[in-house]
Amino acid sequence: MSQQPVAFLTRRETFSACHRLHSPQLSDAENLEVFGKCNNFHGHGHNYTVEITVRGPIDRRTGMVVNISELKEAIETVIMKRLDHKNLDKDVEYFANTPSTTENLAVYIWDNIRLQLKKPELLYEVKIHETPKNIISYRGPYLLNGIYNPINKRITHDSCTNISSDSD
Repeated sequence: MSQQPVAFLTRRETFSACHRLHSPQLSDAENLEVFGKCNNFHGHGHNYTVEITVRGPIDRRTGMVVNISELKEAIETVIMKRLDHKNLDKDVEYFANTPSTTENLAVYIWDNIRLQLKKPELLYEVKIHETPKNIISYRGPYLLNGIYNPINKRITHDSCTNISSDSD
């Protein structure tokens, strides 16, 4: 019995967006302390680079893990149409009450890319380069007490403990 080869396919895209790191669960003073200059009332922008990786067996008939056209269309729908040249906090409903950290941006992209794929289980990783020094990788919900935290019922925290920042 021969094993089917498994491959990783990554598609890279860039987009520009602005945001303000601010949590409605924190006071203005706490937000300033936690997020520093990234809590500037007027916000700031990034030229993000996103890498979407799928992992799976190479189909014997097509020679592909996923048709790259399907992945391109998913990225166009989720990233380019919804996020490019947008104010994340004001133009993307998801961030109305969720801090627009790069970690949360990766979760947003993960959840929405999965909705676009014919085989969402093949999505392996969302990697976002916020700056040349700040890179976030997300590979799905966190295993908590032996079970996965459901996608639409994530654990919320009282404060932001893992922030993105340009301050480095």
